[in-house]
Amino acid sequence: MSHYLADLAGRIEVSPGSTVSTTVLKEPGARLVLFSFDAGEELSEHTAAMPVLLQAVSGRLSVTTADATASLVPGDALYLDAREPHSVLAEEPSKLLLTMLDPRGATST
Repeated sequence: MSHYLADLAGRIEVSPGSTVSTTVLKEPGARLVLFSFDAGEELSEHTAAMPVLLQAVSGRLSVTTADATASLVPGDALYLDAREPHSVLAEEPSKLLLTMLDPRGATST
């Protein structure tokens, strides 16, 4: 089954002084979550139980791992292994697409 997700940026709004999230897709093998961050909002260091892909939808975000800090702008993506510690800081009002990749739920073709 395929899913077309149009206008990801329009599916979430930046709220003053807040970080907001909404799940836009939940299927075996993948979950897509949109985040919006006001400038200066941060997700403190944490890990995910599965590999993830972070993609900037709008704005500018700093993602810090043990190895480096990457500045993500629209068109940029960052892959993180399962349980890799990282934090996210919005340098300006921003939107981020988080893709959670769960190989346990994937089906073979």
